[in-house]
Amino acid sequence: MNSSDAPHRRQFVRAALATAASYGRILGANDRVRIGAIGTGGRGQYLLSQLKLAEQNDIVACCDVYEPRRLEAKSKYATGDALLYLDYREILDRKDIDAVVIGTPDHWHVPITIASVRAGKDVYCEKPVTHSIEEGAGLIAAVRDSKRVVQIGLQQRSWEHFAQARQEILAGRLGQVTMIRTYWFQNHIPSMGRVPSFDMSKLDWKRFLGSASDRPFDPDQFGNWRWYWDFGGGAMTDLFVHWVDVAHWIMGADTPTRATATGLKAVLVQRQTPDTMSAALAYPGNVVVEFDSALLGYIEGGGLMIRGTKAAMRLWRGGFAVYAELGRYSENPEPSNAILEVKSKQDGTLPHMKNFLDCVRTRATPNASVEIGVSAARAGHVANIAMRGSGVWMA
Repeated sequence: MNSSDAPHRRQFVRAALATAASYGRILGANDRVRIGAIGTGGRGQYLLSQLKLAEQNDIVACCDVYEPRRLEAKSKYATGDALLYLDYREILDRKDIDAVVIGTPDHWHVPITIASVRAGKDVYCEKPVTHSIEEGAGLIAAVRDSKRVVQIGLQQRSWEHFAQARQEILAGRLGQVTMIRTYWFQNHIPSMGRVPSFDMSKLDWKRFLGSASDRPFDPDQFGNWRWYWDFGGGAMTDLFVHWVDVAHWIMGADTPTRATATGLKAVLVQRQTPDTMSAALAYPGNVVVEFDSALLGYIEGGGLMIRGTKAAMRLWRGGFAVYAELGRYSENPEPSNAILEVKSKQDGTLPHMKNFLDCVRTRATPNASVEIGVSAARAGHVANIAMRGSGVWMA
């Protein structure tokens, strides 16, 4: 090497080291992943509980706008020397943190995810990853540019029996699939009689609002934000997104061409999003994906009924069953002619979190990439647009 090349080589090495530093620590197979938790409410803490089961990681920082939640998260799941934060940007400034887990309300997902990947952090973000269709393209661009690992909380993608069910369908077990009916029924009536109680001296309400319009504190909007448009998208994005992602995975198509939807507030009139709704999305390949939901009773729970020309499959988090076509018409709501039954007792969140941690170490693409998350969220958004507008959305 010519002596005159030495300064240039030193500059190149310094630049390379700076770039590597901006992408966080380089982890080996046995290294513990150091994680910061952003949003430590009910779902956020459940994610932390799964991280604890996944092992080989340490929760070293907890951030939430409500002090009791971040204190609880630290006491249950974090290391003894974990630091607590009100401002998530202080976590992103730490060079010793490899990844963040985002369990905030939906309207914070995109800004925090973009800020995190730009700070060199890998990200596990709950679904729906976007709060509007318009956020999707910018989010994907930011993640691709950063080369960070981003896993979206669509855990069916890492749930063994969902993958097995998909393989059965791809192998032709059902024939040509033309309709996928999805449904989710919950009972929110008991909660309407209870007003959540929060210590306002320990809550930063303005920080919670973020990009949402200013308003006086409302305990139900804070405690049950999913059912208010500024913070969530109701059942279409909280529940349907899980099932429509499974449908996308099965169909190999993730862009609806048309959506129709209707919804109403039948009982839970204090909240903004409907408690009773129905939607139908058309996809290329002549498949219709339906969603029915009522938050007024638990009977039937949630799942998918996938109908083909040869057989049908009922698929839910507890397993799946394949039913051969009947020889004659029947109105029995519970077919007894299952030709294949598979049961599952595990929660797919744990293998989904393990997949994320593995990808943090190997730099592989996770099972539910940002592109997958944006597509699933988009289906929920177009259903909401149809429901809140004329009843029809067209691509």
